[in-house]
Amino acid sequence: MKFIDIVPVLICGFALDLLLGDPEAIPHPVVLIGKLIRRTERAVRPRFAADKKGERAAGALFAVIVAAVCFIVPAAVLALCGMVNKWLRFAIEVFWCWQIFAARTLAREARMVREKVDFGDLSAARTQIARIVGRDTSGLSMTEIIKACIETVAESASDGVIAPMFFMAIGGVPLGFLYKAINTMDSMVGYKNDEYRYFGTAAARLDDAANFIPARLTALLMIAAAPLIGLNGKRAMAMWKRDRLKHLSPNSGNPESACAGALGVQLGGDATYFGKLYKKSTLGDPDREVCLGDIDKAVKLMYAASLASLILMAAFRALSFAL
Repeated sequence: MKFIDIVPVLICGFALDLLLGDPEAIPHPVVLIGKLIRRTERAVRPRFAADKKGERAAGALFAVIVAAVCFIVPAAVLALCGMVNKWLRFAIEVFWCWQIFAARTLAREARMVREKVDFGDLSAARTQIARIVGRDTSGLSMTEIIKACIETVAESASDGVIAPMFFMAIGGVPLGFLYKAINTMDSMVGYKNDEYRYFGTAAARLDDAANFIPARLTALLMIAAAPLIGLNGKRAMAMWKRDRLKHLSPNSGNPESACAGALGVQLGGDATYFGKLYKKSTLGDPDREVCLGDIDKAVKLMYAASLASLILMAAFRALSFAL
């Protein structure tokens, strides 16, 4: 895809996301991907033995089918639209690009958590934070809710904005949809519980591989953007260097440690998933206790890093076009 094609798509799609977010009246492609994932799992899984080897084989076939469908279908639709009219293709690709980005939705969800905590309604805050985290939230304290929100904003800056932007800059919206499929598969089946320990292996490893570069890119962009919004870039760099590999995930520790350093707080620590307590290292230093204002700062850092990523991706495509 040429520079003149994809850069306006990214700019327009990102601008629409900033302005409009994800209107509930418009069906979201991730919902359709989720339905595809469930139907494919039901179709594939029973055909393999219910043991370690069979579950892993089923999970691998499942991941290939979902990823292939989510790449081929938008690629075919865009190709057909291009045959009719180039501006029709451009409009559809901008629309899908807008839907793939999740910056405004992430910011809205984070601020809703902030509002519930600010009102002193911890029960409502726990319910709200459960919309954007995978851990058990029923017993979270106010401090733990704030930390979980900041961690999700930091991690989702990569998953929801910079990673799809990275892949769309390389291969347009079809590659963006492929990434979203991989990311959604991991969020739905990539668990180490009894149901998905082996079936979800392929999806989890695909997600780790897909996020390897974007997660590190997100951390570096956060470090670069932090001083521009009044946060500590030097501290962000120091914490990223020191703590990025302490996370159980090979990728999540990158943006989370950079965010912790930029804010001057400590994130991470033990968390409960599906009733089981997981020991997790802390990221950053406890120079001070987290506060509600840190949620706003994390959202600003997410936006700043995302804008920096857009500039970087445009420059990358310009260079590719020139060469």
